[in-house]
Amino acid sequence: MKPFLPAARRTPARLFAVGFLTSAVLAACGGSDEPAPVTTPTVPAPAVEATPAGLTLEKVGGFAHSGGASSAEITAYDPLSKRLFVINGALGSVDVLDLSDPTAPSLISSINTASIGSGLGGINSVAVFNGIVALAVEATTKTDNGAVAWLRASDLVLLGTDTVGALPDMLTFTPDGSHLLVANEGEPSSYSQPDSVDPEGSVSVIAVSGLSPSATSLTRTVSTAGFSGFNGQIAQLRSAGVRIFGPNATVAQDLEPEYITVSADSRTAWVTLQENNAIAVVDIASKAATTIKPLGFKDHSLAGMGMDVSNEDGTTNSNTGTAAIKIGPVPVKGLYMPDAIASYTVGSQTYLITANEGDAREYTGFVEEARVAAHCALGLEPTLFADAANQLFDSNLGRLLITSTPNGGSDGKNGSGLCTDLYSFGARSFTIWDSSVSRVYDSGDEFEQRTQALPNVAFNASNSNNTLDSRSPSKGPEPEGVTVARFGSKIFAFIGLERVGGVMVYDVTNPAAASFVDYLNTRDANTGDRGPEGLTVIRASDSPNGKPLLIVGNETSGTTAVFQINLTY
Repeated sequence: MKPFLPAARRTPARLFAVGFLTSAVLAACGGSDEPAPVTTPTVPAPAVEATPAGLTLEKVGGFAHSGGASSAEITAYDPLSKRLFVINGALGSVDVLDLSDPTAPSLISSINTASIGSGLGGINSVAVFNGIVALAVEATTKTDNGAVAWLRASDLVLLGTDTVGALPDMLTFTPDGSHLLVANEGEPSSYSQPDSVDPEGSVSVIAVSGLSPSATSLTRTVSTAGFSGFNGQIAQLRSAGVRIFGPNATVAQDLEPEYITVSADSRTAWVTLQENNAIAVVDIASKAATTIKPLGFKDHSLAGMGMDVSNEDGTTNSNTGTAAIKIGPVPVKGLYMPDAIASYTVGSQTYLITANEGDAREYTGFVEEARVAAHCALGLEPTLFADAANQLFDSNLGRLLITSTPNGGSDGKNGSGLCTDLYSFGARSFTIWDSSVSRVYDSGDEFEQRTQALPNVAFNASNSNNTLDSRSPSKGPEPEGVTVARFGSKIFAFIGLERVGGVMVYDVTNPAAASFVDYLNTRDANTGDRGPEGLTVIRASDSPNGKPLLIVGNETSGTTAVFQINLTY
């Protein structure tokens, strides 16, 4: 969208044009027989945005939502009305904030599902395009089909609803606004129980037209990009590394779409399948899922790829140790299992960025998460693990949470019951992939290295406590949200750390050599902004104060933070 220029900024150009035309007319009507000279006005070239040397984040405003924990999650902004839409997960609603003064956001209204229709549960996600708001709404029974609700941003008038798949958890417009894509997660109610229901995961592809701030109706056609066509390929997918492991689940039932990003040309979507440690590729024109790409694993035994795996590592070979910071290589494989995904282009190439959160399945009838000491009670295979016996102490690997089901019923053990592989959840990093989902870059152990000496929060504390090492045996800082922004010729990634808090900023202009730029954590021990989830960048041309902004929904504290992006030159 081209930036709107207020009248005060448009007037000089308009006066120049009028003055030029008036002069030409007067010259043509004068007494001279000479023809008036023909002059072509010079049209100024489009302004080229300067490229910054770097940037810093500065908190300039915030808002505390009603409902407590989970009352600020996904965020979306409408530049036309200067309204910010924030998912209030605690109340299952959307809070609409006036962002015309970024230093003091204020509540305009809240949208609940009672105003949308019957049989609906909570609202999970929000997206905005050209004055139109789309909401992802789950059914009262989450395994039933959910809905997308369409509203005008300016007055919140409902323009219609569409039925989509089970548990619509995220939605996004294509860059050209021709389609809305919905990730229908399709989580099961339970496993192996008489009343278990496991709906298929899918991506709804909604062709839409008529998106305008004054629209009174929209033209919409809903299609489904499902995964049932892969049901006969379960063995091949597992062999390739796609985790298909829910008890008695088909491929389509087991795949759980989480988050979507779309190519700049609006033709291709990449969808994270978090629990499956994979990404699905969707062709938007044909409304079909064409490929499922496994993400493999991260080798935490390599230098620079390590992690802190225990909260009792203050002593050696002990089960009664104290907390200490000990980041280093360990003989563990990390499943990337990304939550959010973003995309950007360098030249003609598209790159993907994932926030590698990790997520374990925990349902009645099936729980995959286990500690190394319990899962490997018979020991580690000594030919594969150095110092195998001592590794099981809580001060070493014993307390680390891993999956007991790496893939398709496998437990990662040999015939003697000794563990041969240990797979942890998430990679404690962000990763850059090319468009074919081949790994280009990983941030390694930088998140833990850069958060080990914060003055305002203990290392690897959780979002609900300020206990040193609390999250070391689990997923560490737990990166969850990611978004990207281009300033001049540079591209920056913003990654939210769900547990310890704050936003990391990296220059990703060179995808193979991303570099750290800034980190801001506005938490204060057990207070302040905690649990960042949804991140939204507002361009300077769309911003209420003319400066680029980063909006962060903080789930645990129930606060929305407004960061100003201060570019340095």
